[in-house]
Amino acid sequence: MNLSNGFSTEDDSRGGHDQICCLIDNNERCTRQAGNASYSKRIQKTVQQRKLKLIRDDSVSHIYICDTHKNMIQSVRSKRKRKDSEDDRGSPEAEEDVPDIDFFQMPVNTLRRYKRHYKIPTRQGLNKAQLADAVAKHFKNIPVVEKEALTFFIYMAKNYKSRLDQKYIDTVPC
Repeated sequence: MNLSNGFSTEDDSRGGHDQICCLIDNNERCTRQAGNASYSKRIQKTVQQRKLKLIRDDSVSHIYICDTHKNMIQSVRSKRKRKDSEDDRGSPEAEEDVPDIDFFQMPVNTLRRYKRHYKIPTRQGLNKAQLADAVAKHFKNIPVVEKEALTFFIYMAKNYKSRLDQKYIDTVPC
């Protein structure tokens, strides 16, 4: 098993089967079975900002956490305003929780295809955690006009069902 900065590499990208949670909660090692959720750098930052008493056990060779800790971390996440929303006028309902995508759960090949498709500049030989960080950073910075994207989606769903042929896409005004 390869290890780099405490994160598992591409060779160890399987889920938390037959492993216990990698966290120490309030100075006690968690003994629950690890699920598929990983203790990524983003999650570590959230834990640190929220002053949760969770630390990763460095003697463990994986980064998977149990569902109890996953739910605990998700429950303390702050709600953020959506960026670039045309209807955002400071109303309380504009502070919806924007779902995060856990790129650490995706297969390495999917991350590599995403990186190649969008031509994300990275150094050679990244491990899965580093690749997932680069993809997540790029994904969060893609500008999307929400109203336009929803309008286009509804138009295509009503008029062309699942036939997304190039000729139909070319005829739709963007």
